[in-house]
Amino acid sequence: MADIEPHTAPPLIDFPSDFPIKVMGKTESQFPETVILLIQTIVPTFNPENIESRISSSGKYTSLTCTVHVESQVQLDDIYRLISAHPLVKFAL
Repeated sequence: MADIEPHTAPPLIDFPSDFPIKVMGKTESQFPETVILLIQTIVPTFNPENIESRISSSGKYTSLTCTVHVESQVQLDDIYRLISAHPLVKFAL
């Protein structure tokens, strides 16, 4: 199978788009606010009302689904890099 050059590959997402980002971290009071502020660093118009929150059955972890209006793949990648690098975040999908 031939390798596809990144610049010639068709986009997987049509931009602009409302894109759901799932973020998992330990259940701590500052976790949701931290994720909101991180996203607003890249997308200042991000509305915190666009977050769904769920706590694990043990109560140890919180999962946030943040639906973010993104304009480009670069912007989406920047959000993922910023969120994933934060110490409160276990992972982001």
